[in-house]
Amino acid sequence: MEDNPKLSRRSMMKGAALWAASALIAGAMASKEALAQKAAKGSMQYQDKPNGDKQCSNCALFIPNDSCQIVEGTVSPQAYCIAWQKKS
Repeated sequence: MEDNPKLSRRSMMKGAALWAASALIAGAMASKEALAQKAAKGSMQYQDKPNGDKQCSNCALFIPNDSCQIVEGTVSPQAYCIAWQKKS
């Protein structure tokens, strides 16, 4: 019997498929983490007062209890930033 086992084509294909799947999962996780990061208030030109009738409380991105989907930290319902989007 031979002491040096040969790598079969099937084993190579399984290994390649596993490697490719791992690379895709790692890439997807990195993308999700990047999307989960929120923007700083300064970069969004956040201000504590409304801009006309535009304010966080009537923005599609506002989350009740003083939060926002894209701006980090506590957000006042009466505040405004350049990410403001009208609720539909």
